[in-house]
Amino acid sequence: MHAQDNARGRVFPCEIWNPREPGSEAAYPLVVYSHPSGYHRRAATFLCSHLASHGYVVAALDHSEIVAPELAPKAEETKQQKAARAEAWIANRVPDIVFLLDFLLNSGMPPHAGRIGIVGHSFGGWTALATPEVDRRIRAVVAMAPASSSQPKPGILRVHLTFQWDRSIPVLYLAGENDTMTPLDGMYELFARTPLPKRMVVLRRADHTHFMDNVEEEHERVRRMPFTGDLAWIPKEMRPASDLVPGDQAHLFTRGLALAHLDAALRGREDATQFLGPRLDEHLRDHGLDAFVYAGA
Repeated sequence: MHAQDNARGRVFPCEIWNPREPGSEAAYPLVVYSHPSGYHRRAATFLCSHLASHGYVVAALDHSEIVAPELAPKAEETKQQKAARAEAWIANRVPDIVFLLDFLLNSGMPPHAGRIGIVGHSFGGWTALATPEVDRRIRAVVAMAPASSSQPKPGILRVHLTFQWDRSIPVLYLAGENDTMTPLDGMYELFARTPLPKRMVVLRRADHTHFMDNVEEEHERVRRMPFTGDLAWIPKEMRPASDLVPGDQAHLFTRGLALAHLDAALRGREDATQFLGPRLDEHLRDHGLDAFVYAGA
């Protein structure tokens, strides 16, 4: 569907993964998905579809930098113009999510009170962590390889988080051991600043695209891109997909942990809470996943 934002004069393409049977009046928990920079609302359909199949309404939109002509890159723009455009991208991200929630809750699809979560990847991971500061409806966060390290790689958006939340919000970080764009050291730094309750799980031999659809294809597409300037380092540092964990294992990792976290946080399911407990490393091994729970601050 398309959602009209009259305040900003934008029309947002939206995707809804809805588990309800036709004519059903049941209300389900709601999860919004925030996509990475340069992508779109269907960047992780493997995850959105999975959550919907387990009884969540999942919604995503194309963020403002995709739909607003004034935020698109311009030919021969100056460094100052590029910096201003990046700031505008950042400034619109959280309002996009607030708008999407308002739109959904006024469109006849209300979830149960207090059962709203957000999932995001990369720039979308930052968006997921930033939104609870301004929207009290968010009750659970899954941040996949989020931006916001204090020392981002050259050319990567410089974004910040204050974590000024006025309530307890369970946060799950999912990270890749070999992430080129949001390296693991930055994830550890960000995790240390995050209020409790929190958990981080790291997938070994995983890069940045392992949280997206068509992992190997997307990874190699990025490796072949003719990056220049501040981003020229990216393909040089990326390992071939054949050296990394297979995409189907990355999807199993992401689907299972995201669902367990949301089930525990939004539904209070005891089986999910136990799965995420002290034996989580063992559970991951039982599923054939080479991953570890980070035991940092």
